[in-house]
Amino acid sequence: MKEQKRDKHDQTPDTEKPAKEQLNETITNKQQTEAVTEQPTEQPEEKAKEQSKEKSADEKIAELNDRYLRLAAEFDNFRRRSAKERLDLVMTASEETIKGILPVLDDFERALDVLHKTDGDHVVAIEGTELIYNKLFAYLETKGLKMIESIGKELNTDFHEAIAQIPAPDKANKKKIIDVVQQGYTLNGKVIRFAKVVVGI
Repeated sequence: MKEQKRDKHDQTPDTEKPAKEQLNETITNKQQTEAVTEQPTEQPEEKAKEQSKEKSADEKIAELNDRYLRLAAEFDNFRRRSAKERLDLVMTASEETIKGILPVLDDFERALDVLHKTDGDHVVAIEGTELIYNKLFAYLETKGLKMIESIGKELNTDFHEAIAQIPAPDKANKKKIIDVVQQGYTLNGKVIRFAKVVVGI
């Protein structure tokens, strides 16, 4: 009987030991489950942060690309505009000088008209005046000066300025330019003086 009692006494520590182990196991299991449940909550936050960083980086790249394209377009427009302005300046650089010479051409034309209408032998004077006039006009033509054709043309307000209206000598000249009071000129396609004309009605 004593031996049996001793055996029972010896068995109690054995039965207590597994209970402690079970308690430890449940605690570790609980900790593991908590760790497992905590992990998924941390991962989406990190992913969300990474995604927001990537999104902001993409937006910044898109903004910089847009700025670059706008700047390149602005520079291209500026370059074209500057080239056009330079070309216009070269084409019309002598405009003021030539405008100043136009009254001299008018004087030559008046002198030739008077010489042709005056009685007497003025052949030498006419030839000399025409020679000087033609030389001057030929030089100005090399700079881009052109006379506006007017006689027999219909009135065009882009080139002509009507200063008077008179009855047309025939039906063919109705609403057409009959006479030119002051000659008009263009310089490289730009009107620098409108032709003052008389229109038939």
